[in-house]
Amino acid sequence: MATKAFKEQKIAHIKDYAQKAKVAIVTNYKGLTVEEITNLRRALQKEGADYTVTKNTLAKIAMKGTDFEVLSDSMKESTAIAFGFDDEVSAAKVLAKFIKEKKKAEIICGALDGQLLDAKQVDALAKTPSKEELYAKMLGCVNSPATGIVGSINAVMSSLVRAIDAVAKQKSA
Repeated sequence: MATKAFKEQKIAHIKDYAQKAKVAIVTNYKGLTVEEITNLRRALQKEGADYTVTKNTLAKIAMKGTDFEVLSDSMKESTAIAFGFDDEVSAAKVLAKFIKEKKKAEIICGALDGQLLDAKQVDALAKTPSKEELYAKMLGCVNSPATGIVGSINAVMSSLVRAIDAVAKQKSA
């Protein structure tokens, strides 16, 4: 039986995560071994997220008054929470990939900006491009007109040089 001090420490830990996180995803971890959960936690930590297995009652108490309070009703049975700190997408991507590979566990729901997301919406979030991918696409869009202008200027200059060369050859012949 957990002591009162331990429970208070766990509540404070989850509350701290809930205040720092941009997204939270509730999963059912049935069927996962401790080693698999540890591997998932490590994969999430590499992406600026964390995975917390805790008692539902403690998590509900800790999330009271945060953007993730909407998750409380969905927490039943064996649940764990993935908190994403760096961005809104990476935690969902890691979880979706892990669950697809292991074919164990499942995403129950998530929360983003105080809004409850069902499992399909979390899956859609996982398919959203990351910030880096979006930056690369945006940069490509910005660069595209500039590249076209440079190509046009080069074509005009090349045509001008060929025309001058042709005139020079005609005059010397």
